[in-house]
Amino acid sequence: MGDREIRAALDRHWAASAAGDQDTEHEIYHDDVVTDYPQSGERIHGRRNLQALRSHHPAKLTFTIRRILGGGDLWITEYAIDYDGKPASTISIMEFRDGKVVHETQYFADPFAPPAWRDQWVESMPHL
Repeated sequence: MGDREIRAALDRHWAASAAGDQDTEHEIYHDDVVTDYPQSGERIHGRRNLQALRSHHPAKLTFTIRRILGGGDLWITEYAIDYDGKPASTISIMEFRDGKVVHETQYFADPFAPPAWRDQWVESMPHL
């Protein structure tokens, strides 16, 4: 599978995630995918467990994709997830084998107010 096909699969994946279409969302994963959440120290083994975990999430989720970068077997998506009105900046690192994700690592970061001491060197970014 080439870069165009993987990018199209990622676009379908993220659109399905945003729409709550659990079956289409998880088509991108190998049956034996490993998904890591480093901040919570959790590892999910297998597409079935990943889909079950995500389909039982108690919050209403919305997704805003900022950008997708990658090529070959490594792709990164930068996006925001809104959990019942609480935003989190998120990075998904996906490793592919034979056109399916075999390993995904997701990082989640809560927003915070910038410290005043940096004001002279920075400008505000638009929110996603």
